Amino acid sequence: MILNERETDEGLLVAVCDDDVLGETFEDDGVSLTVTEEFYGGDEADEQTVVDSLARASVANLVGTEAVELAIREGFVDEANVLEIETTRHAQFLRM
Repeated sequence: MILNERETDEGLLVAVCDDDVLGETFEDDGVSLTVTEEFYGGDEADEQTVVDSLARASVANLVGTEAVELAIREGFVDEANVLEIETTRHAQFLRM
């Protein structure tokens, strides 16, 4: 997975995507999602590093089956709130 962290005025923003979706665009039922290098590009990360990052995140954006499944399994995202866009999955969370 690829992990990108940035500090914002609202807290830590974490973006995670599967390696194979970076640079791809997914479209389905009028929804379009482009996984840009600018937003999602970062460092290769193993599962534990991603989990640690999500635990500190105020906001997170996740794209890809592996990234979203990890977030579900670790309790960050409810499966009912996951979007299926073409051949990938997308989820976001906001910690208040």
